[in-house]
Amino acid sequence: MRIFLGIFTCMALMMNLSWAQDTNDDGDSGLAIPRFVSLRSNHINARSGPGPRYPIEWVYMQKSAPVEIIAEFELFRKIKDWQGSETWVHKSMLSGKRFIKVITPGENNIYAKDDYKAKIIARVEDEVIGEVKKCPVNSDFCLIDFDGAEGWIPRQNLYGIYPDEIID
Repeated sequence: MRIFLGIFTCMALMMNLSWAQDTNDDGDSGLAIPRFVSLRSNHINARSGPGPRYPIEWVYMQKSAPVEIIAEFELFRKIKDWQGSETWVHKSMLSGKRFIKVITPGENNIYAKDDYKAKIIARVEDEVIGEVKKCPVNSDFCLIDFDGAEGWIPRQNLYGIYPDEIID
């Protein structure tokens, strides 16, 4: 009986310690708030509050879409999407890899250089997602990779970067 009680006590302590380690995230990642990140998956539950007990408001279905983290609570991040909607998602569903979404309606020009007078090398529709390569200092453009088509697009047409943000 003593052996059983000893084993049970050890197991209970180990489970309690492992539970404490899993939930011992005070929510302070040490990273800036607000900040842009991207969605890690094609299926992410967006909740009304910071935890699994809160109802799902909708499901994000666009991997790599940029979102802005505006608050942190334990393992959850409050995000704002390109339409201004705010919800909570688990931090494991977010990636630090930077992507943008084209937000100006219709076709948008992609330029060979960071200049409106440069050659237009392609066009993309609104809501297309691209990977940020760089956004130089004192430039109104960012270099974006749209699934192999790489070129410069005006910052003002993009959601996922701040107006004066520099990305090298």
